[in-house]
Amino acid sequence: MMKKDSVMHIGFDDTDSPKAMCTTFLAYKIVNYLKEESVEFLDYPHLIRFNPNIPWKTRGNGAVALSIKTNNPEKIKRKIKQLVKKYSDTKGGANPGLVFYEKNTIPSNFSEFSRLALWRLINRSKAKHFAVKNRIETLSLGNGQGLVGAIGAIGYKFQDHTFELISYRKKSHIGKKRIIDKESVKKMQEKTYPTTFNSFDHKKNRVIITPRGPDPVFYGLRGENIKSVLVASKMIQIDERLDGYMAFKTNQGTGDHLKNEIDIFELKPFTSGTIIGIVSKKPQVQRGGHVVFSISKMDKEVLCAVYEPTKITSITQQLIVGDKIRVGGGVRKATKNHQRVLNVEFLEILKLEKDMRLENPLCKKCNKKMKSKGKNQGFQCIKCGKKASEKIIHEIPRKLTKKLYLPAVSAHRHLTRPLQRMKRINQEEKFDPTILWCQQFRN
Repeated sequence: MMKKDSVMHIGFDDTDSPKAMCTTFLAYKIVNYLKEESVEFLDYPHLIRFNPNIPWKTRGNGAVALSIKTNNPEKIKRKIKQLVKKYSDTKGGANPGLVFYEKNTIPSNFSEFSRLALWRLINRSKAKHFAVKNRIETLSLGNGQGLVGAIGAIGYKFQDHTFELISYRKKSHIGKKRIIDKESVKKMQEKTYPTTFNSFDHKKNRVIITPRGPDPVFYGLRGENIKSVLVASKMIQIDERLDGYMAFKTNQGTGDHLKNEIDIFELKPFTSGTIIGIVSKKPQVQRGGHVVFSISKMDKEVLCAVYEPTKITSITQQLIVGDKIRVGGGVRKATKNHQRVLNVEFLEILKLEKDMRLENPLCKKCNKKMKSKGKNQGFQCIKCGKKASEKIIHEIPRKLTKKLYLPAVSAHRHLTRPLQRMKRINQEEKFDPTILWCQQFRN
């Protein structure tokens, strides 16, 4: 008697370290194994980026989830556990978490767990308790921190989505310099706009789809749908034979982590979100070109920092006390030398205060500013001799406008919603198993 197919949801996270491996590469290896077992895939692999302000994250803080149907779940689980152990850099500090959930539907409390992981810090003990309570089969190595992302990945519900096609290097090339044709990337972006995004920074004349570390990824192409990234990948010219590629359905470019409104009375470290407030302290430029200023809300003041690589420091410097703004970012923990601060990822001007200043009076005849004759002695035009007794209030035109200011493309985080996506929401995209969303090239 044949075994009946059962639905299995698989989630894993924190298998990489700053020095080696990649969680998406493990996913690529797992999917290629599952294809050999002839399982039924229920959707594209999910690559979910969680709170980017977690201090121990590696690169994009991404976890992966797979949903399949199989008639031999125990065999599948054994093999995946082996692959997690093999392709996790535990020696380099990775703390992998792997979960299996064998139910057709995923309960709503999973989604709530996932939603919280987008903007706050979740303790690994809470993840372990959640797994026991919900009868989730788990495997954890190291301290098990990866269980948070693993559970969050299978619980995530898309309100908007994008795709990323990630190409992988052969073992012999990992760690070597990536050679990619810059012009091909530039032309690809021009031809595929607006169905792809964040591939090339024209201001810096720089390719931004290739990582810099020694991990197995060669490049990652981001787009609005599965077809857009597959078409775009064919336009990229590289000087290397790749191992293969896999396309992920992802929450990148959705601004998911900044949908939460930060509680200014708690201002918990590592929290991500937004605050609307009034500029209460004039911006100051610090060493390195970074800018700090304060905003207030309900008599509570919050220190904000805008860093030079974002290239919105010039905008920040023009703020004045009284401007109403909305800022998004993450709360940095206080240290011995620095107080708690909101690291700003974007800035939106909601209302501009009039910039009124006391200035020397203007000679109407000569159209020149008068000079002071000395303390309490009034003012006089040095050209015609006309006099005035006091300074005048003058409004300085503001160069800022009421709009959203985003960081430079090179400074975008994985979750940053690009300008071209501001009015775009991708609804559920039906899984098409006939599309070559994962392919391993022959030697």
